[in-house]
Amino acid sequence: MDDSQNVFEPGALSRRGFLKGSAVAAVSAGALSSLVACAPSSPAPKEGLAGTAGATSVDEGTWIAAACWDNCGGRCVNRVLVRDGEVVRQGSETSHEDSFEWLQQRGCPRGRARAQQVFGEDRVKFPMKRKSWQPGGGANAHGELRGRDQWEQISWEEAIDYIAQEAERIYGEFGPAAVIGTKALAVGKILHQLGGHISLSDTSSIGTYAFNIVALGLPSQDLGELNDRFDNKNADTIVIMGGNPAWSSGGSTMNNFNEARDAGVQFVYVGPSYNATAAYFEARWVPVLPGTDTAFMLGVCYEMIEQDVVDYDFLNTYCVGFDGDHMPADATLQENFRGYLVGDYDGTPKTAEWASAICGTPVEDIRWFAETVGKDHKVMLMHNYALARCASADNIPQLFMTMGAMGGHMGKSGHACGGAYKTYAGAGGPALVKFGETGLPATKNALADTMPEPLMWQCIREGRYNSTGAAYGVNFNAEDIKETEFKWLNIEGRNTLQTAVGLSDAREAIQKLDFVTDLAYTFDTSAAYADIVLPCATEWERVGGFAGHQRSRETVVVYSRVTEPLWEAKTEFEIGRMLAARLGMDPDELWPITEEQAFFNQIVGCTYVDAAGEEKPLVTITADDIAKWGVDAEPQEGDIALDDFLSAGCYTVKRAEGDGYSYIGYKDFVDDPEANPRESASGKLEIYCQYKGDMLNSMGYSPAGTFKPYPTYVASPEGREGMFADRQIGGAASEYPLIVYNPHYLRRAHGVMDNVPWLREAWSAPVFVSAADAAARGVADGDTVRVYSAHGSVLRTASVVEMLMPGCVGLPHGAWADFSKDDGIDVAGMDNVLCGSVTSGMGTSGYNNYNCNFEKYEGEALVADCELPCRTVAMA
Repeated sequence: MDDSQNVFEPGALSRRGFLKGSAVAAVSAGALSSLVACAPSSPAPKEGLAGTAGATSVDEGTWIAAACWDNCGGRCVNRVLVRDGEVVRQGSETSHEDSFEWLQQRGCPRGRARAQQVFGEDRVKFPMKRKSWQPGGGANAHGELRGRDQWEQISWEEAIDYIAQEAERIYGEFGPAAVIGTKALAVGKILHQLGGHISLSDTSSIGTYAFNIVALGLPSQDLGELNDRFDNKNADTIVIMGGNPAWSSGGSTMNNFNEARDAGVQFVYVGPSYNATAAYFEARWVPVLPGTDTAFMLGVCYEMIEQDVVDYDFLNTYCVGFDGDHMPADATLQENFRGYLVGDYDGTPKTAEWASAICGTPVEDIRWFAETVGKDHKVMLMHNYALARCASADNIPQLFMTMGAMGGHMGKSGHACGGAYKTYAGAGGPALVKFGETGLPATKNALADTMPEPLMWQCIREGRYNSTGAAYGVNFNAEDIKETEFKWLNIEGRNTLQTAVGLSDAREAIQKLDFVTDLAYTFDTSAAYADIVLPCATEWERVGGFAGHQRSRETVVVYSRVTEPLWEAKTEFEIGRMLAARLGMDPDELWPITEEQAFFNQIVGCTYVDAAGEEKPLVTITADDIAKWGVDAEPQEGDIALDDFLSAGCYTVKRAEGDGYSYIGYKDFVDDPEANPRESASGKLEIYCQYKGDMLNSMGYSPAGTFKPYPTYVASPEGREGMFADRQIGGAASEYPLIVYNPHYLRRAHGVMDNVPWLREAWSAPVFVSAADAAARGVADGDTVRVYSAHGSVLRTASVVEMLMPGCVGLPHGAWADFSKDDGIDVAGMDNVLCGSVTSGMGTSGYNNYNCNFEKYEGEALVADCELPCRTVAMA
């Protein structure tokens, strides 16, 4: 199947031609009436793209497997046709016919618009310095002008010299605790050699699943223990809680469920809106207000007891802490989960009526759900992470596990309980194909301190931080307040000002710093507030590589260079070596091999698992291959030739019903719990976990005593209780009586691609509001509205919908902030303007349950994003 499309009709995309005009040919898409479409403009003139690797002058051109690299959840095959030095078409996988047994790894609209990003007018083309900034710190920094200063072009030598000069000054005068770093790709590796830096601990994508949930008996991040995708059809019901993979992983992992859908398996979607994922599955919708999933699940668990649908044999054999007769040896409380449910400790049974008052779910839906997920049905319970990206959601991992255990939904065909995130969505089991290591030496941050990212702007202002361990790890500790004077923020490998909550706080706090550096390929939000911006090459401009997260357990995706680095962009490899040399370090100690050698090492190290379960080399490497690449390696026999592998852009293990690759999550544990204990203190699933309660209470982000060793309902700092003036549910409305959550959106991959013309046209990024809430405020579909919270205000066009629960506002994630007005309102609709520097529990970035309100905007109506000029850097 040829699913490619022309980059331009009838012209072709070229580097110089694209830059002559930011307006490009349009691709329209069906949308709600408020999703304003823009008329297509004329294509850019056709000109050549010099230096494109692999291109020929043959009319047919050359298809190159190009990178699709952003953290969207897809990691798909993205191929481009280069003809006479120009990228003229984009497509996806064509290496084999698509079938459920052999799924093609096909891309979504974001990947198919990638050329507009790589060759975009908003690329950072050369090193830049903020005009008013000068080295030396203090008044020389003119921090008050960050975000609104002019820029000037500088040379690479000047840029590296500025960074080296400030590094020597700041480390010499203030030490490593004055430096905040993100990833160790280029500058970050040098910071490690200078003494280290403070790292950011952000729960980001997985929310409270970033805690050490291994202590509960769960796998890290609760991933990998779903059943193999061929088993999905054996369920009676598949429950998906939170998230919207049809948008967020549009590549699409949704295909893992096709057999189940065709077999008539009932799908249930739990969340605040009947979204595209629910519609795809024709799911029954169980509405739950954002941030109240704990109350919903507690009500379900109580009703399971009342309806006698609990699998007590499973609980008694594989769990500890459900009742007083099955407690772990290290328990210090004479309390248990069942006692809490029935109200033994607080006098409040967690009935369907109790839960409904908090979560907004009708009582009959809670009771129906409890019966549906009970022991008498084959149920697969799958969660995404939206419900965990909430303040005070720290009990979610333990409670979701408990609900699954109460139904006995682990260790057998047709039953499952676990995370359905990105490549793990409906496809559990160990990887069948892997890529190898680069062979580059890892560097170690000598300063093993972290700062909670949701409080980073407050920490910078106050000169103090709480170092309690890094999210996504297992080593957490009690509150540990340290004082320091922050001087330098180095950003690379991410868009920190975009992804960290509290941009309104950031605009003030960042003024205190002496130095802000950023490696970026587009002039995004972080670049706009930096002092030195270094132009980083995109993945299309590198020798090649592998997607950071594998596409699925069955597939590895590989990509090759499309073009040499454009303008003055350099790879992190090159940038790091330049800075190391300037500081008198030996670059060869940190980067002892070439980029080509590092990529080739990964190829050589690729493995696959054959039908007999033996791991073998994947790629055949010949002596001619080694000579052609000019690298060190040994020939080997694999299952696919090197050129074929690189041309296809992926390798996918072909599956068949009943093959040797099937997997049932938790089966080993359920078959023999003594021989296959979980990694908890008891070796079982811990419904009562002493570590969890003690650690969360000690970290200092919530009042002492907030958390029990078993899951309970904990009110959030804002959220459901914040909808009411006295924080009593059912009382008078507060100033901010709505809950805003941040759905992922097909226009963007987090904060990336917001400036891509095709995507801006196809998805206008409105704010989604319920028909009831809009009517109460006199707002009609298509009106410009001001959405405001205690933390900031944004303008967006209202999309008035019936598919959203009243009391909710859906503001799509990832807009690039634009404070172009003098009133301090962001006209781009950035979600983290409304999310403030508030946290709880383990230090969670609670994106999805802040309070807000909205009103019809009386000022000038917003112009559709796609009609605005491309947002580029203004030069002095």
